Amino acid sequence: MTSTASSLPAYQRLIVNAEHVVPGEELAARLAQGNPLRIKLGLDPTARSVTLGWAVVLRKLRQFQDEGHTAILIVGDFTARVGDPSAKSQTRPQLTREQVRDYASHCLPMFMDVLSKDNLEVRYNSEWLEDMDLSDVLELTANYTVAQMLERDDFSKRYDEKRPISIIEFMYPLLQAYDSVAVRSDVELGGTDQLFNLLVGRDLQRAYGQDPQIAMTTPLLVGLDGVQKMSQSLGNFVGIRDEPQDMFGKLMSIPDRLTEQYASLAAWLDEAQISEISEAARAGGPTAGEAKRRVARHVVALYHGAEAADASERSFDRTFKQHRAPAEIAEAGIPPDAVDGDRVYLPRVLAELGLASSRSEARRLISQGGVKVNGDTVTLEDVPLDELAGHVLQVGKRKYVRLS
Repeated sequence: MTSTASSLPAYQRLIVNAEHVVPGEELAARLAQGNPLRIKLGLDPTARSVTLGWAVVLRKLRQFQDEGHTAILIVGDFTARVGDPSAKSQTRPQLTREQVRDYASHCLPMFMDVLSKDNLEVRYNSEWLEDMDLSDVLELTANYTVAQMLERDDFSKRYDEKRPISIIEFMYPLLQAYDSVAVRSDVELGGTDQLFNLLVGRDLQRAYGQDPQIAMTTPLLVGLDGVQKMSQSLGNFVGIRDEPQDMFGKLMSIPDRLTEQYASLAAWLDEAQISEISEAARAGGPTAGEAKRRVARHVVALYHGAEAADASERSFDRTFKQHRAPAEIAEAGIPPDAVDGDRVYLPRVLAELGLASSRSEARRLISQGGVKVNGDTVTLEDVPLDELAGHVLQVGKRKYVRLS
């Protein structure tokens, strides 16, 4: 945090970028006692990347670490198989154990890009949830009623609209709440869509004879589409390990009205800087564009360093102002399993080279005209090998690779 923020009392510093603190006076009182608190954050590994959206709450956890508190990062390897129904209008498909392990192996190192290794505990909730027998589950469910569950907005809407709600979805808030019991958390963090689940944790801790945790939520970062929250499934995301040039370009594509939110939640700028950027963004035109540049530079520098941020801006100008391909284009071989004789299955190439998050996204990009070879739009998923090898593959406006 900045020197201005660091001069504030601990409570005021820690509620920066917080949407809800329930109850706020209790957090202030516990902080005043001067004892390290146990700050819980549970994240279900349901994709291979960590986005700037996830980084909002990860940075809040890091802020508590920097204040001397203990971070309890719970990798939801069990709950990910159940599927968090928060803000969902329909039942979510369940993931397999193997899928979750794969996602977790990719995500955990990225979590550590934000968190400190000091005063950190990393736990997997399969430690305590997988060994529960039926009597344990019944004891858990006895602490909450169907009526209480239907107080949650997404459940009540689906119930009123006669949309299915599975019993397993009612279990999810209880399992997440039991995580708080297992690690004896003092504060639980989450996005605003997690408030209900965090409050269930307070109730369950009381039922198990513990002091109830404080619930703190952070706002949900709106994705690149300017409408939905940032999500890998929607493709409107920026990953914290995106290449610097790609990250900069994506951030320059956000609507002007989101510049202030990204300055606060993605770049973690101080109040004075956010105010300046917000005023510039509202002015529109070139002034708004420069405000967006400031945010993009700060975000890239946060994850890749100042030198990479400068290089990314120069590359952006080369591509979009001068309408030229980047000076340096990465090279990559065509994945062998994408080749069948003299034909290449292009969606597999895009997915395996990291140019698309999945083959389904790759197919969508091709169908929308977002994939080019040597500047020409590709319309087919099955492409002759000699039309790819040695040529420049472009995805969107910012991703280039020379295939060998």
